[in-house]
Amino acid sequence: MNELIICSGFGGQGVMSMGQILAYSGMIEKKEVSWLPSYGPEMRGGTANCSVIISDTSIASPVITNNATTAIVMNLPSLKKFENSLVKDGILLINSSLINQDPLRKDIKYFKIPANQLAVEFCSNVKVANMIMIGSYLELTKQLSKESILQGFLKIFGEKKANLLSINEEALKVGADYVKQNYSTK
Repeated sequence: MNELIICSGFGGQGVMSMGQILAYSGMIEKKEVSWLPSYGPEMRGGTANCSVIISDTSIASPVITNNATTAIVMNLPSLKKFENSLVKDGILLINSSLINQDPLRKDIKYFKIPANQLAVEFCSNVKVANMIMIGSYLELTKQLSKESILQGFLKIFGEKKANLLSINEEALKVGADYVKQNYSTK
């Protein structure tokens, strides 16, 4: 396993927590991990991104340049910025609720997931769109388990947010089910 993941979107979409949850999940599964947030003018409504590496071997550098195996993009500026950071045959998950164009590259695999729409329709809360994207990622890659993602959620948000675990578990299922129903994962 050597996953190099970029998570990107507007501030407030849970991009940083998405990356942290993936990283903690990797640690729970006894992998080597790194999480590198990118802060600047990012705040609610601005852009934000982070890099996550999950590997079976030691990680030399937390920096992901043009070698990402997966990019999860939640808005159009993120698609434009990170599409070219993927390796050939890399996976691009696109939040099609906010992005209405396809990537320009033809040598990658991309999946359009209407995360915001699914979050509202099935979970009655747009804030779980990031977990829908994680659920989609899990179904596509089979790299991490749902159980470790949920443990990672509790590690990030603590027991005071444990009451939100069930809605986040449902969001993971919604994302996985959307992929199963709309894309062949064989």
